[in-house]
Amino acid sequence: MTFPYPVQHPLPLILAPMAGVSESPFRRLCRQHGADVVVTEFLSAEGIRRENPATVAKLRFGPDERTIGVQIFGADPDAMHDAAALVTDVFQPDFIDINFGCPVKKVVRRNGGSGCLKDLDLVQQVIRAVRSGTHLPVTVKIRSGWNEEMRNPVAIGLRCQDAGATALTLHARTRTQMYTGHAHWDEIAAVKVALSIPVIGNGDIKTPFDVVRMREETNADGIMIARGSFGQPWIFDQARALLDGTPMPATPGVEGRFAIALNHARMVQEYEVDPEGAAIEFRKHLGWYVKGLPNSADLRRRLHAVNTFGEIEGIFEEYLRSDAHLEATQQGPALESVEA
Repeated sequence: MTFPYPVQHPLPLILAPMAGVSESPFRRLCRQHGADVVVTEFLSAEGIRRENPATVAKLRFGPDERTIGVQIFGADPDAMHDAAALVTDVFQPDFIDINFGCPVKKVVRRNGGSGCLKDLDLVQQVIRAVRSGTHLPVTVKIRSGWNEEMRNPVAIGLRCQDAGATALTLHARTRTQMYTGHAHWDEIAAVKVALSIPVIGNGDIKTPFDVVRMREETNADGIMIARGSFGQPWIFDQARALLDGTPMPATPGVEGRFAIALNHARMVQEYEVDPEGAAIEFRKHLGWYVKGLPNSADLRRRLHAVNTFGEIEGIFEEYLRSDAHLEATQQGPALESVEA
């Protein structure tokens, strides 16, 4: 299946757009660890159109992030058109993705995100409006429906394709499911059969082995990894090795994951303009990096209290001198089973 944007592999691995997570430093880190494609966190079309400084700042990306898409959301076709035009003219990503999947209440109460799925005519109007505002490929990310009664991802996918979407990602849950229950991978397989554009599977990818299983069960053209990347950006390299039939790189040990976390922290420092605010926001990443380590509760407690990036290295050094680190070293391969 030919993708509308550049990909390195026949089955691309894609970092999902995630608010407060898939910011430029994390996107760069995941690209370094094997992600073929990254997508910005979802951004308001109104915020872009009005050139809100905070929104526009999140559109920044570097050349090492390509292949990259900018994801926008909104229920006003005119605003979506204008946002697509501005993003194209000023930032020139590789594609523009429309968010029809976000389940968060403050977004859907204005019919944004998955709220649009209650009105498929509106979905098509939005896609056509975005297409008219850009020469870039326009892709979409959807859920399986608004609720169980309206669950029909094949019908939604066909409407998106008919309106001009050039690729479609399905998170195989409904909006009312939020992130509970399980993703219905059989629905990804059904959408793949029904559509002639690339179909990307998303939902419940926690380990590199899940990537292989999704490929086998759905025949998806690409696989999008969201929460499975939290604290383990190396999941992309590991999954690629499994897909290629080559030896899977070992999961980093304690020193290795601390080094990756510190590299991530340095990238954030260089990118953000508010050092203290950035350090506080980075706490969540630190919690994910140390999840599953011996005495991780105390380690997370200390890391979740940092106010500067300088504190992080000191806390890591203390842990490496502790009995907990000795225990982690003795565990050896057991660390490879830690899931995000």
